[in-house]
Amino acid sequence: MLIEHTIARLNDMRLTGMSEAYSFQRERPNMQELSFDERFSMLVDGEWSCRQDRRLARLLKEAKLRLPACIEDINYRQPRDLDRNAIIHLATCDWIKDAQNVLITGPTGVGKTFIACALAHSACRHGFSARYYRVPRLLSDLAVARGDGSYAKVLNRLSRIRLLVLDDWGTAPLGPSESRDILEIIDDRSQLSCTIMASQLPVEDWHASILDPSVADAVLDRLVHNSHRIRLKGESMRKVEQRAQRTTDQGT
Repeated sequence: MLIEHTIARLNDMRLTGMSEAYSFQRERPNMQELSFDERFSMLVDGEWSCRQDRRLARLLKEAKLRLPACIEDINYRQPRDLDRNAIIHLATCDWIKDAQNVLITGPTGVGKTFIACALAHSACRHGFSARYYRVPRLLSDLAVARGDGSYAKVLNRLSRIRLLVLDDWGTAPLGPSESRDILEIIDDRSQLSCTIMASQLPVEDWHASILDPSVADAVLDRLVHNSHRIRLKGESMRKVEQRAQRTTDQGT
């Protein structure tokens, strides 16, 4: 009864990791050979690991990443000018601590979104909040927010996200209202938080995609001069995978 009472109390206090570690110890007689301090340390480690797992699950859920990507799954075999050492460095997330940005450019299908999501996944693993948006969808949401009076609240929520992923940047020129929206978002994050921008356009063409030159200057000044750049080349990964699949099917 004492054991069941202890486990119930641990669960009531939401110490589920410690509860599971305690049950694990009781099921293994050889644990008696360990000292009290050693066994207690294992209980604490169990609770710590459980909390870390729950936190990661929550951060990933809130991030709403478009792809279930992670650093370990990035493909370096396909030639696309992807620097493995640069990715390894970014995976440490030191750039997030330093409030820097990452700009990913390249043609359609070369893996920009996958890499952006993998870096965001790494950020979550390091305990940082992240959120993925396609730029057209974000601008649409902001237009709705402006109409229903929640615009300031949405901007405030975006400013608190440590890593914001903006995908499909520059797919269409930004009008005056949209340009101001982007400036508000980027200005709130400048030198405080981080942004990943993924675009088919080379960075040199981004200025022209913002129709107001003064706003374009302000946005790019905050984004470009404190950034890491990943410039991808080559053919679409989808075409490569489809070709490889056809070869496999023909071989069988």
